[in-house]
Amino acid sequence: MAIALVVGAGFVLGPRTRAQTPASQESPQHVISDQDLDLLRKDIRSQRKQLIAANLNLTDAEATKFWPVYDQYVSELIVINDKKFGLIQEYADNLGKLTNEQSLSFIRRWLDADIEIAQLRQKYVPIVSKVLDGKKSATFFQLDRRIAMMIELQLSSQMPLVQSK
Repeated sequence: MAIALVVGAGFVLGPRTRAQTPASQESPQHVISDQDLDLLRKDIRSQRKQLIAANLNLTDAEATKFWPVYDQYVSELIVINDKKFGLIQEYADNLGKLTNEQSLSFIRRWLDADIEIAQLRQKYVPIVSKVLDGKKSATFFQLDRRIAMMIELQLSSQMPLVQSK
């Protein structure tokens, strides 16, 4: 399943041509279609939850308490990731046309999103530790980070370097 997660993330920035959106649609035309991006994100969220469920080994009582907290965590994470995927979309749309200032703005906003994710995890450590013991709480955050790092590695390795374009 982890491989499927990484391969799915590679779909976002793999070799693509301009999205084929009918000219009659009002939405802007992107290199990566909004529909493709939305489907990928839903698939990643589903697989992420499955990986955590398969590796966290919760009792029924723990699961009853944990999954609502997890869902709230993910809803806050989605807000941050919306920014990140918006940056990916913007980057792909402007590949090879970024000025020096735009390039710096892109990387600052990307790093700001990384900081927001780290802060969100910090916020949720005491919340998760109220419903799970210390070892299972730590295991959850390890799994969450590993999955996020696999996705980040795949996305980052597929994104052409600013200077190369």
